[in-house]
Amino acid sequence: MTAFTVALVLVVATAGLLRWRRPTWYWLTFGVILAALRVLIRYTSVMDACGLTVPPSRWRLAFARMANRPVPEARPPRILRLRPTRTGLVLRLKLRPGQDAFDFAAASDRLRHSFSMYGVTSRELRSGVVELRMTGYDVLKRVQMPSRTDTRPMRVPVALREDGSVHYRDYRAIPHALTLGATESGKSVYQRNLVAGLAPMDVALVGIDCKEGVELFPLARRFSALADDPDTVAELLDALVNRMKSVYQLIRAEQRITADVPDAEIAADIWDLPDHVRPTPIVVLVDEVAELALFADKEEEKRRDRIITALARLAQLGRAAGIYLEICGQRFGSELGKGITMLRAQLTGRTAHRVNDETSANMAFGDISPDAVLAAIQIPAELRGVAVAGDSTGGWHRIRAPHTTLRQAVNICNRHADRTPELPELAPFRPALTGTASAPVPLSKTAAVTA
Repeated sequence: MTAFTVALVLVVATAGLLRWRRPTWYWLTFGVILAALRVLIRYTSVMDACGLTVPPSRWRLAFARMANRPVPEARPPRILRLRPTRTGLVLRLKLRPGQDAFDFAAASDRLRHSFSMYGVTSRELRSGVVELRMTGYDVLKRVQMPSRTDTRPMRVPVALREDGSVHYRDYRAIPHALTLGATESGKSVYQRNLVAGLAPMDVALVGIDCKEGVELFPLARRFSALADDPDTVAELLDALVNRMKSVYQLIRAEQRITADVPDAEIAADIWDLPDHVRPTPIVVLVDEVAELALFADKEEEKRRDRIITALARLAQLGRAAGIYLEICGQRFGSELGKGITMLRAQLTGRTAHRVNDETSANMAFGDISPDAVLAAIQIPAELRGVAVAGDSTGGWHRIRAPHTTLRQAVNICNRHADRTPELPELAPFRPALTGTASAPVPLSKTAAVTA
């Protein structure tokens, strides 16, 4: 009996230590079994308490009266499958007649408390089938990406969602995106994860960083073109527009619309072209869009209009030509001038880290979901990297990218530097990888005196 007591104390102490220090290990060893039993035992009573049951049908009531039996109880949805995951449980339910998927979405918070889970989200898989994804712990507190992800061409795993699934940046599904975030909100880390995920792929990276290149120029070995001042940006965007036109001419020449070619082989974008003809896709990363929209005199205003017009043209027409935009900024509002709202309308993907004002959150999600706006402005300052991601369908998720240092991103880009394509149109903007400044600029009076 003493040995059993000691063993029980050791098991409880181990479980408590794992739950405190290694929640993932605790979940895989102890939590998943306890949670599955808790869900199965409480299922009927929880569904009844949450109003997710349906009364017995008329024929069942009639049969009970004829057989002189007790009145049958209300029936909960039927469990199709209960599947454990590395972060929680996935419960798939078959709805009863008269039930709606919205009822489960509205009751997700009550289900979370009733099943003693950290979070519950629901989604409709098909008509009559709902999937509840339940997380057993805070997966966004210490992000650990799974070892295996569903990577495809132009599809990058960049973050983890609050339901434990992987958040992908799929350029073929969502070609252009807007990423907002105040200073120290985690926006730069999200961008590094994006570049690190694109580095091993056959894609050309083009960077626009008007903060003197401090964010993107360390990754220069993997970039086909970089610009760090508005004048160079204007010329670079014009070169991208000219490349887009030439790619469309190539698609027209290779469309194969003769009568003897099946319809499925007719080319409408670069992905319909044969591999040996297909141009290299391009991802354009703009680090601070507000710097491109500000001006102080008439000449700068002309340059600003030229830049915003080129970005809007690329956003409207660039997808089929394989040119994708990733617009980032601390602030994005209508006060940036004409063309900004038109540009935003073309940016289907939206990601907002912590923002300093509600207007920026409205610019990101105001035309998508009011709930996403509320979630974005409620992100606390101490949770760097937490963001709200949504798209034009109205769906949104809380996400958090794994912490990637600048050194780690630089190492990944250097490792895959041989994949950097040389594009003739962008050759004048290829970053110089050798040479240093002859005389460093002093950063303080003390440094100047010492020199």
